[in-house]
Amino acid sequence: MRWRDRILGWLRLRQREEHSPLTRGRVDHVVILDGTMSSLEEGRESNAGLLYKLLTEVAAERRLSLRYEAGIQWHSWRNSLDVIEGRGINRQIRRVYGFIASRYRPGDRIFLFGYSRGAYAVRSLAGLIDRVGLLRSEHATERNIRLAYRYYQRDTDSPMAPVFRRKFCHDDVEIELVGVWDTVKALGLRLPVIWQWTEKPHLFHSHELGPHIRHGFHALALDETREVFDPVMWVTDPDHPGAVEQVWFRGAHGDIGGQLAGFDPARPLANVPLTWMLSKAEGCGLPLPEGWVGRFPCDPAAPSVGTWRGWGKVLLLRKRRVVGADPSESLHPTVGPRASGRLRVQAPRP
Repeated sequence: MRWRDRILGWLRLRQREEHSPLTRGRVDHVVILDGTMSSLEEGRESNAGLLYKLLTEVAAERRLSLRYEAGIQWHSWRNSLDVIEGRGINRQIRRVYGFIASRYRPGDRIFLFGYSRGAYAVRSLAGLIDRVGLLRSEHATERNIRLAYRYYQRDTDSPMAPVFRRKFCHDDVEIELVGVWDTVKALGLRLPVIWQWTEKPHLFHSHELGPHIRHGFHALALDETREVFDPVMWVTDPDHPGAVEQVWFRGAHGDIGGQLAGFDPARPLANVPLTWMLSKAEGCGLPLPEGWVGRFPCDPAAPSVGTWRGWGKVLLLRKRRVVGADPSESLHPTVGPRASGRLRVQAPRP
């Protein structure tokens, strides 16, 4: 009996070791959500798409779990309202939430990146994880994902929300980095009076910088004037434990996100906020291919894609952006002295 007990005990120990999440090593989960009309089409990638393609080169050897989603695409006049209103954002957030929940183990890291509406979506995803929690993998069923989103969407103050969190979610989940290019909301039909009703269903989204976010980096378009692209800023708490930088760059919305509509002369300008973001991410431990900097030549004096190309021609409501309302804001050194007078608050530099 003694030898039998020893053998059975050894087998049970081996079984526990083989199924322990520690044996797989730490995994970095990276979610990248692109802006409206952006995709991975060769030669027309946005900065978000270029980041994804870079990461695919090192994903296998560096234990990266990658998820990229293109922005809403215009196929015909039938889906024009999808593009205009930003329809589908809730389904997208649920999808990527389920992607992370089904793969995350304690000790892993989470990196979230987005451009334009995709930036708003990843910030809302971070809000979902903060307010409701991240489901443990064994509980990441379609039903529980929908229930978690329902609490986020309608009833985070429900007495059942903390019960749900304790029963199905990880205790505490930090997000290593949220990196976004020119966050805009643009949800609902942005027409006079009408927008007040079409935007109402989207008011629950949390885009704040929660205490669970260790690093927040936001690249912003100094020269954007279209009101529909009004930026969604972080309003920082002086007691926030993480590092936050919101940096203004020369260029319009498309320049900052690298969505150039085929205007290749603007690529060296778009590379300025791209390389800034990549450097920040690499500094936070995100692995990138060796020599990546040389692939993206920068020229802050290169032509801008501007604000009047494509759909921009029909967006007539214009105003200058407010710069420097938060201490986390600063002007990138490439902007030069021409815009220094627009910075209301001089953010302290590290």
